[in-house]
Amino acid sequence: MSYLQNSTFALPEQQLKQQAFITRVYGWMAGGLALTALVAAYVASSRTLIEAVVTNRLIFYGLIGAELILVFGLSAAVNRLTPAMALGGFLLYAAINGVTLSVIFLVYTAESLASTFFITAAMFGSMALFGTVTKRDLTAVGSFMFMGLIGIIIASFVNFFLHSEAVYWITSYFGVFIFIGLTAYDAQKIKRIGADATLSAEDSGRASVMGALALYLDFINMFLFLLRIFGRRRD
Repeated sequence: MSYLQNSTFALPEQQLKQQAFITRVYGWMAGGLALTALVAAYVASSRTLIEAVVTNRLIFYGLIGAELILVFGLSAAVNRLTPAMALGGFLLYAAINGVTLSVIFLVYTAESLASTFFITAAMFGSMALFGTVTKRDLTAVGSFMFMGLIGIIIASFVNFFLHSEAVYWITSYFGVFIFIGLTAYDAQKIKRIGADATLSAEDSGRASVMGALALYLDFINMFLFLLRIFGRRRD
């Protein structure tokens, strides 16, 4: 009888842990997005701050460099960090990203920013839900999308010098496609991590932050590519 009782309650308990893990991941992701939006809006509203970001190349590229260091640093050292330190690094990255993204308020109208955000949210939510509920293994999809991402990065770098409008639009549409696929893949990966019964509380805390970072990057990049397609520029 004792064995049957333990078997009966083991699965629901693990499901609750998995749901709590997934909820924590999306909660941190939403918090990061909110922080980025608040910082971006604040910087854009300050003439002194926005001029410093736009006119001083040292500051702008310094911020970009700090973002890259934080992302790669978190990924490389996450197992040596406490969950609180990992979360602090993620939130710092989200804040710095808000500073660099503040320039889009100068380029695009508020209406197009809002409409593109809701389009992104709908697409992201749909693909995250698909990745969570589908029984198909998306590992191959994730690998293919990652290779496509490398191609997009290379093409965008080359086009920085070529200034080809055709390449600009091709990379924009393919960029949306790639981050749609990565969103589904990352959502499934997060679900699988949450289902790992051997995951300690500390490892779970670190994994939830890294999962939030992955989804945050998917959302932000999908938004930026969609903004290139649907955004209406200021006169």
